[in-house]
Amino acid sequence: MTVEIDKPVIYDGGCHCGAVRFRVVVEKHEADECNCSICKKKGFLHLIVPPEKFTLLSGEDVLRTYTFNTGVAKHTFCGICGIHAFYRPRSHPNDYDVNVRCLDGDAMSKFRIIPFDGANWEQSIDQLHSRVQPS
Repeated sequence: MTVEIDKPVIYDGGCHCGAVRFRVVVEKHEADECNCSICKKKGFLHLIVPPEKFTLLSGEDVLRTYTFNTGVAKHTFCGICGIHAFYRPRSHPNDYDVNVRCLDGDAMSKFRIIPFDGANWEQSIDQLHSRVQPS
């Protein structure tokens, strides 16, 4: 069950081992659950935010990057524990895509989860573009 929140909320989050920590300002508590090959395997719940609403607090030195297919998305992950807490997505390469599952506490319970057909990305991307966090 999601809770309606009508003002920006600041969340901290990070990887499993704690080496990577970040802060994000959330104005719209909606996240996308993508069914593409990588998102299904990672269990990523997508919260796309503009750079001014994302701050990397620690761990830049342990981040590693994986790219594939078009090479546009920069899939960052902790080089120590392997958790994918955030990345730069193909759909919004100038923004950050935060994994809602990596937010501290019970933050995930406050989000409405929306299915996204990333397995058919080209046919579905306009749906995602219409729901980005405000800047």
